[in-house]
Amino acid sequence: MNVKTTGRRRAARGTSRHDVPQATATTAGGADGDASRDAPAADAAVLDLSGAAVKVGGRVLWHDVDLHVGAGTFTAVLGPNGVGKSTLVKVLLGLVPAAAGQVRVLGRAPGKASGEIGYLPQRRSFDPSLRIRGIDVVRMGLDGDRWGLPLPSLTRGGSGRAGRRAARDRLREVIELVGASGYAHRPIGRCSGGEQQRLLIAQALIRRPRLLLLDEPLDSLDLPNQASVAALIARICHAENVSVLMVAHDVNPILHHLDQVVYIAEGGAASGTPEQVITSETLSRLYGTPIEVLKTSDGRLVVVGGPEAPALHTDRHAIGGAL
Repeated sequence: MNVKTTGRRRAARGTSRHDVPQATATTAGGADGDASRDAPAADAAVLDLSGAAVKVGGRVLWHDVDLHVGAGTFTAVLGPNGVGKSTLVKVLLGLVPAAAGQVRVLGRAPGKASGEIGYLPQRRSFDPSLRIRGIDVVRMGLDGDRWGLPLPSLTRGGSGRAGRRAARDRLREVIELVGASGYAHRPIGRCSGGEQQRLLIAQALIRRPRLLLLDEPLDSLDLPNQASVAALIARICHAENVSVLMVAHDVNPILHHLDQVVYIAEGGAASGTPEQVITSETLSRLYGTPIEVLKTSDGRLVVVGGPEAPALHTDRHAIGGAL
């Protein structure tokens, strides 16, 4: 089953990312050379999937996925373990090819706009004895893919003194944006889980991406940190006009921030607003079995009858990497 909708545009926005100079650096994996063939249209959607499908090891993980994501919208990818949520992110990055349908990322084929994408993979664990500072981890977002080369400039002025000053200014700006100024100079191994995650989000944001892909950024965080990091991501989405696509186990910490969701199950998917997708009727059709969606007195959603509910996804991924 598919429900295709255009993400709701928020009426109120903060400062637009277009009000500041744009980064010119591209990642080593971003094949941006064929601009004439893959240049995005001015009004292109940030993400546009039509009838998309993916196979891994000969197995179809999902099919007939339709999704349209506009600028500055917050989208969550939900579903049980092993259905291909993380694989969807890999498809968007150009790391896994789509088996069918059309996938466009920032108006181009996947992998052609990597320099405009910020990516936070599944949670990394830092050894408590690691002495590298948080600010150095954030700085790696500028030149971590270019070991041995000069620090890339954040302006069109080249890599001279003006470029280095712009890089320092952006580093300070993005650390302030995520609220990490108080501990950015602390060794990353001595930061709490929530503090580490804020620093990693800053790393993903430092090149001013148009699209932010987050793979389970709330995983292993306690409830207060889940709420604060979710609120931070939503604020960045709207203040920076960055489109966010986030894989999540539990929809509840982010529910009231979301513009739309993609729910993957039983090889199919439903996409639309949370009110359209996370319903008894829609999930029952998706799973092919009776599902009941309940709302608690505090507004949390509980799904009854499915293999895993959006609020109850607690099992870790299978050995060998997440799907």
